[in-house]
Amino acid sequence: MAKQGRDAGQGRRPGVVGTAKRGGPGRGFWIALGALALVGITGLSWMASRPKAVATRLDPNLPAIRSEGYVIGSASAPVEVIEFADFECPACGQFATLTEPDVRTRLVNTGQVRFRFMDFPLSMHKNTWDASLAAACANDQGKFWQMHDALFANQDRWNGEATGRPRGPIGELAKALGLDMTKYNGCMDAETHRAKVQSHLTEGEKRGVQSTPTFVFNGLVVPSAIPYDAFKKYVDGALKAAPVRTDSAAGATR
Repeated sequence: MAKQGRDAGQGRRPGVVGTAKRGGPGRGFWIALGALALVGITGLSWMASRPKAVATRLDPNLPAIRSEGYVIGSASAPVEVIEFADFECPACGQFATLTEPDVRTRLVNTGQVRFRFMDFPLSMHKNTWDASLAAACANDQGKFWQMHDALFANQDRWNGEATGRPRGPIGELAKALGLDMTKYNGCMDAETHRAKVQSHLTEGEKRGVQSTPTFVFNGLVVPSAIPYDAFKKYVDGALKAAPVRTDSAAGATR
């Protein structure tokens, strides 16, 4: 009778056999499972929000050309600085808009540095090849550096986060620079300078470049968007290590 009283007090009908322990997973198991599911959903959301890498296949049939890049400054400057950069790279844009103006004014225009830009389009940036091609087409009309500056100053108008069709806004930049748009559009449609951009990328890979921007100070490789003071220190170090140039060497061009 006492047994029946306890069963009735717990909501069970008389005569129904109760068990001391329920079968199946316990409460702790389901809590742990729910936590794992939450972590999984969070991870999937993060993966979905990341910029997607865009693979670019290099064309082995393009003719080999010299990887000369684009140069500003005196051929007789004792220090050459090479920048490997991606036009869509935010850090490259930061260097181009904040630091490079001082580099040009204080170091390039004073004859201490010759600055060489080399395209290094990263696969994660889907619009960067169009930007490199546009800069090369602008170079045909003597306005590479103007296009270089415009592309970096207006990344938010043509990058992968802004549009899937970058040639429209990039073309507007070209028009604003006063380019002959018939020649420019023909150059872009034919992708005339794809081999040139590809040669710059290949040159960077040969030198072990893995990120942008990467700078080379007379052979010293520095991978980061460094501020002007740090840039100047590397230039000063390269000046001290630079060999004395003869008159004949000073007049030579690369």
